[in-house]
Amino acid sequence: MQESMDPTAWSALLLGLAAMAAGIGALRKPGIWLTMIEEIEASPALQFLCGMMELVIGALVYLANPWVPADLASCVMKGLGGLMMTEALAIIAVCDVYTQLWLRSLGNFHRGWAMFTTLLGGALALLGMLRFH
Repeated sequence: MQESMDPTAWSALLLGLAAMAAGIGALRKPGIWLTMIEEIEASPALQFLCGMMELVIGALVYLANPWVPADLASCVMKGLGGLMMTEALAIIAVCDVYTQLWLRSLGNFHRGWAMFTTLLGGALALLGMLRFH
């Protein structure tokens, strides 16, 4: 018998693992996110590619997760997908303004953002793993 796939479990696990890896990388190499944001701000091609990639991934997360109020995890993942799409459109439309917000934030609180991203990624990955039967 074929089991049905749980898109919420998979999207939480994969997004969580990616966030954990990004956070660990930032903790290992302080300043890497600041450099990345500066490079994106300087390149219209990178702005467009990063925005489109995040739009596609956010849309996949959003569309794969149903809005079922009784299922908090699916609602959280749908919300994250929606936030990713919103951020992607901001990157494509007003990258210069948007990156300035991040540059100020990362300059003062780089380690905190990296730790937060790692912990959030771990929580999402755990949420995804707990949903597998």
